[in-house]
Amino acid sequence: MKAVILNEAGSVENLQCAEIDKPVIGNDEVLVKVVSISINPVDVKSRAYEGVLNWIFEEKRPVILGWDISGEVVETGKNVTDFKTGDEVFGMVNFFGKGNAYAEYVVAPAAHLALKPQNITHQQAAAASMAASTAYQALVDVAEIKKGNKVLVHAASGGVGHFAVQIAKYFGAYVIGVSSGKNRDFILSLGADEHIDYTTENFHERVQDADIVIDTLQGRTLSDSVDIVKENGIIVTLPSPEIPEDIAGKAVQKKVNIEFMMVASKKSTTEAIAGLLEQGVLKPFVYKTFPFGDIAMAHLEVETNRVAGKVIVNL
Repeated sequence: MKAVILNEAGSVENLQCAEIDKPVIGNDEVLVKVVSISINPVDVKSRAYEGVLNWIFEEKRPVILGWDISGEVVETGKNVTDFKTGDEVFGMVNFFGKGNAYAEYVVAPAAHLALKPQNITHQQAAAASMAASTAYQALVDVAEIKKGNKVLVHAASGGVGHFAVQIAKYFGAYVIGVSSGKNRDFILSLGADEHIDYTTENFHERVQDADIVIDTLQGRTLSDSVDIVKENGIIVTLPSPEIPEDIAGKAVQKKVNIEFMMVASKKSTTEAIAGLLEQGVLKPFVYKTFPFGDIAMAHLEVETNRVAGKVIVNL
């Protein structure tokens, strides 16, 4: 089968097309013929930095990057009852771990997949795998969002951000999205109640008493976010578990909770996302698509940090 392999971290030239053996499934797994995959920031970091690559994959080489897939079931393990051959499925496979998604066929635990709703494309389903799961787990599992909460979403036009706006709105929150001005209309179309253009305004001068902040950036953004969260409110930060001491100290003084979260492959999350997609509550935005042979170009696109929504690769 076709696959894209990586022998060492570095530039996009290190992503190599190869012919490898089709994988073999276990009793609780399914084999998926992939139609679309999504490229996430963690894909890019894993490719670019040896430290990240070793953190996830240890020292086994070559590796196959990627976690987000949408496609068709072609084989099921003997213990699998939720899926059958021919089913269209999607999900985030084996995160945190080896997803091996950059391939024509992918083995996935049945528990990491859900049936693809008929009202969305494979491209949209792949787009909603890791990014929507991250937004959902951050808001629902960690922040325990409630109706009437005031929620501020940084990088609200990005992959996680544009799902976080929609999910927060679904749960009845008052939602403020932060991005550059060019994405204002996009963010408001997702249901945000307010938009803040970080290039011309400072959010911590506009917002007070937020219940929840979704932080995808850290740095100064995280520090300033502490200033706008109410007592016992929460900032869910995604980039790194390492919170600078001065920011952690300020949070303690203000009685603001900062929680680092790493998304995990969970059946309950994937099925919840599938339900929201089927209801039309979640509308994935596909920014650009690339053919499988141009996966390096897809990585370069994500590296710009200017993507609205998601970058998708089609096989």
